[in-house]
Amino acid sequence: MNAYSGIMFSILSFIAVIGPLVFVHELGHYAVARFFGVKADVFSIGFGPEIFGWTDRLGTRWRVACLPFGGYVRFAGDMDPASSGRPSSEWLALSPEDRAKTFQAKKAWHRFLIVLAGPLTNIFVAILLFAAVFSVHGVARSPSVVSAIVPHSAADTAGLKVGDKITAVNSYKVNYFNDLQPVVQMHPDEEVLIKLVRDGRAMDVKVHLKAEHFQDRFGNSSRIGLLGILGGAPVIVRLPLTEIPQAATSAVGTMLHEQIDGIGQIITGRRSMDELGGPIRIARMSGQITELGFLPFVLFMAAISVNLGFINLLPVPMLDGGHLLFYAMEIIIRRPLTPVIQTWAFRFGLFLLLSLTLFATLNDLGVLVWLKQILG
Repeated sequence: MNAYSGIMFSILSFIAVIGPLVFVHELGHYAVARFFGVKADVFSIGFGPEIFGWTDRLGTRWRVACLPFGGYVRFAGDMDPASSGRPSSEWLALSPEDRAKTFQAKKAWHRFLIVLAGPLTNIFVAILLFAAVFSVHGVARSPSVVSAIVPHSAADTAGLKVGDKITAVNSYKVNYFNDLQPVVQMHPDEEVLIKLVRDGRAMDVKVHLKAEHFQDRFGNSSRIGLLGILGGAPVIVRLPLTEIPQAATSAVGTMLHEQIDGIGQIITGRRSMDELGGPIRIARMSGQITELGFLPFVLFMAAISVNLGFINLLPVPMLDGGHLLFYAMEIIIRRPLTPVIQTWAFRFGLFLLLSLTLFATLNDLGVLVWLKQILG
């Protein structure tokens, strides 16, 4: 595959991952809005000029646009960037009948649920994807018992022993051996608290994990934590159908926990901002994962769906979480925040998102690494 073909393959893979996830995100908003009687003017798959579309019997214009990197749903009466619900001249000009079908006319808790539905739909879709994978391929369920310890490793230095059953690492519950790897890798060169059972007695052991720069088959490099233990042979278990929803929900819950942990590490400086990636990195990873086969692609889509839901729940103006914060405050104080406060908050949110997008894009292109090398 030449460079041009590789780029096109990555772009198409990125569209195949992001397109459906953005669609279901907006569909979540749309479905709850319709439940509360809000009219949707436009449901767009993609941005920019319309390629084709149709108008349904409810007056919603369903359109496919030329830039397939996302989408949006625009509700009647949603006429300001903050979706604040405060009256505007356009809204006041509507007839009482049409006004009753607008987003602005709904109670604050209705608007709260409409906005919340998008991120929650992404999280629910991730649960469905994990459930589908577990139904077809089973679940790794090897016991979290230490079968061997690497000499001079972090585990060896801390005094872990063969036969120890690990039950938790920091705030992460460990049920099976495969639960350990993602948690340990997230904490390179950090001290973690490991809870274990040895000879029937519960113990807490502090372990300072070692760090290693890992490079995958595609040349992607990352800094990961190392514990230095081995478990038993992998065991793939076929779960009863009644247990699959709980297993899928638990997998998504762990991923959300990791997202929160990762944000905390970046804020506290324990994780480098160099690991922050944007659309270019996601597109490159989409192409790489797609090359590995259908199963890795589905798991990657589930991970991106969790990420999309989590990011949108952050209380940052311009994201769903920012709207949710304002609606929650409106419910508590029983009136919307002043237009000045909302306007400046959303200006700050826009500046923050554009800054992070620019930073992540420069990171993806390697510009920041190049500047660091030039500046020493």
